[in-house]
Amino acid sequence: MSNQVRLRLLPSARCLFDEPVQVKVAGLRSKQVVTMRARSTDEKGVVFSSSATYRADSSGEIDLSRDASVSGNYVGVEPMGLLWSMRSDVLHKRFQKTNSLNPHVVNFSVHEEEGRMVAEATNERFLMVDGVSRVPVKQGNIRGVLFTPPGEGPFPAVLDLYTFGDGLSEKRAALLASRGFLVLTVALYGHDDLPKNIKEVHLEYFEESIKFLKNQDKVGSNGVGIISLSKSGDLALSVASYLPGVQAVVCINGCSANVALPLYYKNRQILSALKFDINKMISTESGAFITKYGMHDTLKEENKASLVPIERASGQFLFVASEDDFNWDSKAYMDEMVDRLKRHGKENFESVSYPGAGHYLEPPFGPYCPSSFHGYVGIPVLWGGEPRAHAAAEVHLWRKIQEFFRTHLNCDKTETKSKL
Repeated sequence: MSNQVRLRLLPSARCLFDEPVQVKVAGLRSKQVVTMRARSTDEKGVVFSSSATYRADSSGEIDLSRDASVSGNYVGVEPMGLLWSMRSDVLHKRFQKTNSLNPHVVNFSVHEEEGRMVAEATNERFLMVDGVSRVPVKQGNIRGVLFTPPGEGPFPAVLDLYTFGDGLSEKRAALLASRGFLVLTVALYGHDDLPKNIKEVHLEYFEESIKFLKNQDKVGSNGVGIISLSKSGDLALSVASYLPGVQAVVCINGCSANVALPLYYKNRQILSALKFDINKMISTESGAFITKYGMHDTLKEENKASLVPIERASGQFLFVASEDDFNWDSKAYMDEMVDRLKRHGKENFESVSYPGAGHYLEPPFGPYCPSSFHGYVGIPVLWGGEPRAHAAAEVHLWRKIQEFFRTHLNCDKTETKSKL
């Protein structure tokens, strides 16, 4: 029996991290009920797994792109459900995939009702296509990694500010390079010889990073794009507002004010830090806290000095908000920024919000993270979101980000039009 059951991954068992894969089973008995499982170990050695129960059709076949799960970690037709619904047995663990050199390896398996495994297959999900160049950068103050797509170029240039995670994350940058963007991802602290922690942020670091990017041989865009998430969102807004050379900014679940750390330029403080009230956190049964209501009000008079003057920016903005964000009120911040630009007669923005999505919107098909340790607050927090809606938001947003950058990072090297 077990020799006849076949588990196939189409079009291939090897693909990019952000690509869907079709999971098909053949050789089962007509209408047989089986459990499909997925399992993976992250870079910290934490095991993540998922399972869902399916009933074979009259030919003894199951196709996850066609057939509905009847129970398990999700129900309904969810072709990639086994991937996004993977969870760790350990509470408050976020799936760690920051190193671009090793694939995300997922083991899929088929089990009979009594638990016996009858088929398995391995899916290797790579962060880089063949030919992408990955070069660690340690030049001046910059600490990061530069990813260059294969080919002659010219390529649009993007600065990835994944600045408040664990040191340096290469995942998003490597995937964008695989999609034809030249990307520099930088760390602010906790990486290489950078300090473990910082008490202030200096805009010169990003100014240096933008100059470095624009000096790359294969860069075709006149300016650079910036992609950011969470705290790095307000940094991206500040960079676009105060420094030249930024053509397009993606701000995912960012705040309209400069959060947590004061911002300096040429040794002068230009924005104060919006503070957080630890007493406004809400505890939950899981041991993780909801921090959504802890930030001070951005619109109160005493906090005006922390608001980022985005009306000064000449580049394009893509504001992204998760409506179920438990980290802070991303939707309110986005609405605030849209109102601000409209009041100043600006039309250099678009916005998108996702009902049912949580704070951590990342490239698609990674395990959804309900809660994890928050580096700034120093405790586990709930990120919000409903897994299925969050996963769908990641798929939609990832396409939108690439379209946005392709539209606004012009790669025509002959363009000499004056801005006047």
